[in-house]
Amino acid sequence: MSAILTLNAGSSSLKFAVYISDHEPQLLARGQVENLGPTARLILENDGEKVVRALGVADHAIALREIIASVTPVLAGRKVDGVGHRIVHGGVDFHAPEILTPQVIEKLSALVPLAPLHQPHNLAAVAAAQVAFPDAVQVACFDTAFHRDHPWVNDTFALPRRFYEEGVRRYGFHGLSYDFLTGDLARRFPELSGARLVIAHLGNGASICAVKDGRSVGSTMGFSALDGLPMGTRCGQIDPGVLLYLMDQKGLSAPEISTLLYKESGLKGLSGISSDMRTLEASEAPEAAQAIDYYVFRIRREIGAMTAVLGGIDALIFSGGIGENSVTVRGRVADGLDYLGITLDEGRNATSEIEIGAGPVRVFALPTDEERVIARAVQKQV
Repeated sequence: MSAILTLNAGSSSLKFAVYISDHEPQLLARGQVENLGPTARLILENDGEKVVRALGVADHAIALREIIASVTPVLAGRKVDGVGHRIVHGGVDFHAPEILTPQVIEKLSALVPLAPLHQPHNLAAVAAAQVAFPDAVQVACFDTAFHRDHPWVNDTFALPRRFYEEGVRRYGFHGLSYDFLTGDLARRFPELSGARLVIAHLGNGASICAVKDGRSVGSTMGFSALDGLPMGTRCGQIDPGVLLYLMDQKGLSAPEISTLLYKESGLKGLSGISSDMRTLEASEAPEAAQAIDYYVFRIRREIGAMTAVLGGIDALIFSGGIGENSVTVRGRVADGLDYLGITLDEGRNATSEIEIGAGPVRVFALPTDEERVIARAVQKQV
């Protein structure tokens, strides 16, 4: 049997998975290089075993080289017929997976300014995979595609219309995750297949999506992956007047502001300690507590906003590295949302069971699987 490789480049990690091509792609191995920077490490899960190897200093390019080396023995001679890539920004043109031709790559390269923390790494992975697997079909899967049928009012900004026509609009992100979670919830709980869902993808990048009848109708992320919730190092929603002030009064250049908003803000900036929620939860520093307080407050606020978009809520789903694993964050977010019908079963939440709600609105903690969405898309092309 042939194989499919998926590559998912995030701002601080590079996830990968190897599938055997079948009617439904069969997972062979998966892993990631996490903590990109001075303390990177590679994690490989294969045949029930988990191997962790320290890499030291590693950027995305080094991570990809290590991943290709690690999956070669796993392939055991199988040919990689397709490589699927998470591409964060598909812009206006791309609503579905696309084979990566030179023309498509050129269009995606033009979108780098809209997703500078991700798009360059996504495209670098494409280039490296083309060299490593020259005969494989390379397929792009877009984080923005799930949101492209937004109602117009959720797609535009109150700017002169010419900017909307030029592509300045609310794209939304984390679409591969929302695609998987919507389908997985419907499979596990068919009675919720057409329900009003608020899905919180909480990780180093974070957003919340309103889903109705299986389709996105609202998202906290907008033109870029900066908007909405505070994230590991990204600021989330900010008054544009602050940016004007930073330029006019503080003399910051556009590159300096970009670095500030993308790499020095969020949990890292608020705490002055770390972008990692696990580190902040373990810290006794008041700044760490304040960072978590703000994070939780904004999640609560946006859950309310997405509920308004939907005209009500039938289920709330927590996912992502923080949403799936942080008992504390889930508990604190739900505390005070009883007016929406959201309460948690403390015991179920403490053990991170799939269904953790105790009120009329059902609440879930579900693992996402962007790689499987990508593998399914690749399999249709090979």
